[in-house]
Amino acid sequence: LEHMPLTSNGKINRKALPAPEASLQLTAEYVPPGNETESKLTDLWKEVLGISHAGIKHNFFDLGGNSIRAAALAARIHKELDVNLSLKDIFKFPTIEQLADKALHMDKNRYVPIPAAKEMPYYPVSSAQRRMYLLSHTEGGELTYNMTGAMNVEGTIDPERLNAAFRKLIARHEALRTSFDLYEGEPAQRIHQNVDFTIERIQASEEEAEDRVLDFIKAFDLAKPPLMRAGLIEIEPARHVLVV
Repeated sequence: LEHMPLTSNGKINRKALPAPEASLQLTAEYVPPGNETESKLTDLWKEVLGISHAGIKHNFFDLGGNSIRAAALAARIHKELDVNLSLKDIFKFPTIEQLADKALHMDKNRYVPIPAAKEMPYYPVSSAQRRMYLLSHTEGGELTYNMTGAMNVEGTIDPERLNAAFRKLIARHEALRTSFDLYEGEPAQRIHQNVDFTIERIQASEEEAEDRVLDFIKAFDLAKPPLMRAGLIEIEPARHVLVV
């Protein structure tokens, strides 16, 4: 920073300070890129990690990298450099210098984007989706693939804002607006433009909370999206359990 942001009272305005970047001095001395490949990789690192500086000897994971960002980096490298590095390569060669050397010794693998599927009333399912669909229709298999999570929430909650957040999430992701049914005798998936969603409100005492969570676990009707359910169990005005 050229100068510290101040409040009207002349004190440091902490809210106006930028978020700190990963500490470069904790990894290695800054060394600038020495060739075109290192330069391109540096730009990709900064983009994926959301930082403004990266040297070729800095460690990707010391700068805030994780498995999700590593996967994003591998995809960006393939698209920009036509080199198909694996996720394992990112972990094995965590510096720009190492990755550049690896990339220079690999054959070119042209990036071919996956075209968007044309809009259809139904889409074929994958083998895994087919198995899940068939199992969900067998006796005792209705809950096999249910994934339930519960978390304690301390503090005041605005249910309407929470509802709105879930609705935006569902609107953004087609997977959350997908249903499964039979089409011409075969399991198929259908993407809906709009689906209704409302968080279920539940009142419970401290002693009843665990039972209410268990009661919340029910089989889904795969033909009726969204295939996600949320419940807000109120124990006290400022104590809740959110079940998804």
